[in-house]
Order: sequence, then structure tokens, then C-alpha cells
Amino acid sequence: MTCVFASLMVGCTHRIDPNTLTFWTFGREGEAMTQLLPQFERENPNIHVVLQQLPLSAAHQKLLTAFAGDSIPDMTQLGNTWMPEFVTLNALEPLQTRVAQSPVVKPNDYFTSIWNTNVYEGRLYGVPWYVDTRLLFYRNDLLKEAGFDAPPRDWAQWRRMLAALSHPDRGVYGILLPTNEYEQLMSLALQQPDPLLRDGGRYGNFESPGFKRALAFYVDTFRLHEAPDITNVEAGNPWSEFGRGVYDFYFSGPWNIGEFRKRLPASEQGDWNTAPLPGPDGPGASVAGGSSLVVFRNSTHKDAAWKLIEYLSRPEVQEHLYALLGDMPPRRSSWASGSLHDDPKAAAFREQLDDVKPTPPVPEWERIANEMQLVAAQAAAGELTVDQAAAEMDRRTDRILEKRRWILDHNQVAIGGRP
Repeated sequence: MTCVFASLMVGCTHRIDPNTLTFWTFGREGEAMTQLLPQFERENPNIHVVLQQLPLSAAHQKLLTAFAGDSIPDMTQLGNTWMPEFVTLNALEPLQTRVAQSPVVKPNDYFTSIWNTNVYEGRLYGVPWYVDTRLLFYRNDLLKEAGFDAPPRDWAQWRRMLAALSHPDRGVYGILLPTNEYEQLMSLALQQPDPLLRDGGRYGNFESPGFKRALAFYVDTFRLHEAPDITNVEAGNPWSEFGRGVYDFYFSGPWNIGEFRKRLPASEQGDWNTAPLPGPDGPGASVAGGSSLVVFRNSTHKDAAWKLIEYLSRPEVQEHLYALLGDMPPRRSSWASGSLHDDPKAAAFREQLDDVKPTPPVPEWERIANEMQLVAAQAAAGELTVDQAAAEMDRRTDRILEKRRWILDHNQVAIGGRP
């Protein structure tokens, strides 16, 4: 019988019972696990899973606090951008040996860039659970009215469409790009040949020609009044605004397939679709995001944790997770049949997953990305030029990475955590 806790119970750890496996999840995934775990426990009657559901806003700090206090669970889901930090802390159990012996987890079946977000210096520390990438939701009916038969395949086509669809005097814009969300600019930047950090992650690389090209395209979208200079709070309900034609393009992730189906009337369901991101000179890459399953090094139930990872990695279980939440599977075979295979709105995500790139594998990346977006918002508002903004991003990034540089230059093992 699964022991499910909707809130944190400090005493509910792996020390309670030698047959108890503690598993922490974040947000909606915890709700889905209450439906996925009963079958696992029927197949493994000697394993009892204690599930703790953490709010996403508190999950990162809770994990760090638990690690510092030696009260970490046996296993957890972990966002791909958090992985470098916990590897650096030496908190995670390497999984390569288990994968090599597994009849279920087959690396070649996973999207390559998604799998590689779990590999550091040749060692595997997690198994991808679900994927998150960003692409375009668009109003195909409005595109056709404007004379376009297909979504954009490169930035030049995209700019022409945005110009034709934008009528700021009527409160109508080609796209919504909330200025407090960094994923959109980051995705455009990952399409460039220049890395976002340089010298082994020691310094920012925002003054590179590639990043400045991405930033210029982003800023021009606001300068040309093809996107409103507003945050997601000011944007209100993006689904209804999209349905009313206030925006033709919406730059977002897979969960919004379900949201648009739920929030738009049946008469408008044929008016929208999804498309891979256009790149500077052709189809473009997007971010390799998502969440992975990891086992903590201090767990005393590593075999049981691995059994649960294998269970959650089965294609049919991943298809069930998609049906419950819209979380897209990281395995190609999970897309070969069923609702994902037959869903035209999901087809663009399948195409995009063959062209995704990871964010820089440094523990400080989320802090850097937040600073990047704060400065980009200033540029979008006309307060900084592209060159000034890129220089300021590098300045802030170099300050954030100061400790990392010192540690690397002094040949220390840990970065931002315990030695």
C-alpha cells in the first residue's frame, strides 16, 4: 500500500523501515505518482514507497537543506538545470553500471541531448523522466488570412510574419514574449554557434557575435512593436488572449497543449497548431529541458530505487504519465504508438526533440539566466543598447562565477558546495 503524503513529514525518511523507499516529487508529478505507484507496489510487494510532494517553488531549497542536514530521501526527480549542482555536491549515485545491466533503460532509445544532460565527465547520474522544450504555438487561421501557408522556418520568414500580424494601435501583436521569462531568449541563444559561457564555464560569453545576434532579434521584436513590453503577470490570461487573436504566436512548452484544449471552445480547436522553432538560417534548436530521476549516494535502498526508476522508464508507463499530465516522454519508443503518435499537436514537439541543446552545465546557471533576463528586459524597454546589455550580462555573470573560477584555478573538487 502506497504511503502518500501531500505535505512534508520530517520524520518520514528511509530510516523508518528497511523496506520503505522515500521518493520526493515536485508539483503535479506528485499527483500523477499516486496513480502510477499502485501497479509498482503490486509488482514489488516488499517495497513500500513513501511519496512526498514538494511545491516547485520550495523544492530546490528543501533538497539543499535536506542534504546539509543528512535527511535526504532515497531518490527524487531533479530538474536538468539542477543536476550540475548536486553532482558537484557529490550527492548523487552514479548509475552507469546499473544502466549497462538494465533490460529496461536503453540509452540509444533516448533523445541524445536529453540523455546527455545527465552525463558529467563521462559518468551518468540520472535517467530522464520527462522532457520539456519550447517551441511555437500559433494561429494557423490568422497566418492564412495574412497570406502565409505555413509557420516560419527561419528568422527572416518569422520577422515578415510578425510584421504582417502586428497592429499595436488595435492592441494586436505577432507574439507574446513575457519580459520576466528567460526561456525564450535562452532558446534563441542556444541556436547560435557560440557557447553562453567560455573558458570551461569560468566567464560569460554574452558579448559573442552569436549571442548578440539572438539578443538583437529578441529586442527588435519589442522595438518594432511586434510583442508588448509586459511581464506574464501583466499579460493576464494568455490562452483567452490567444483565442481572441491578440497574439498569433505563443512561445511555450508541451503542457500548453492540454491547456489550449481545455480553455478554448471546440469551435476554435482547429484554429491553432504547434511548430518547431525557426532558427537564424533554417530550422532551429531549442532547449533540452525536463526532469530526471536520481538516487542519492547515501541511500540505503539503492536497489529498490533502481527498480522504481526502471518501472517509471517503461514506455507504457511514460505514455500513462503523458495522458495524466502532458509530460512528454524522453524515449523515442514512447512516441511510436498511442495518443502521442496520433496527436497532430504533439508532432512538432517530436520533431523539435531531435534538435535540442542543453544549458551550460554549471551549478550557477539558473542565477545567470535570471540576471540575463533582467538585463534583456532593460534592453527590450530601450534603456540599454544590445552592446551595453551584452556587456552588462557578462559583468554580472563573471561576478556570479567568481567562486567557481577560484575553485577551478586552485584545483578543488567541489564548486559551490562541500569539499
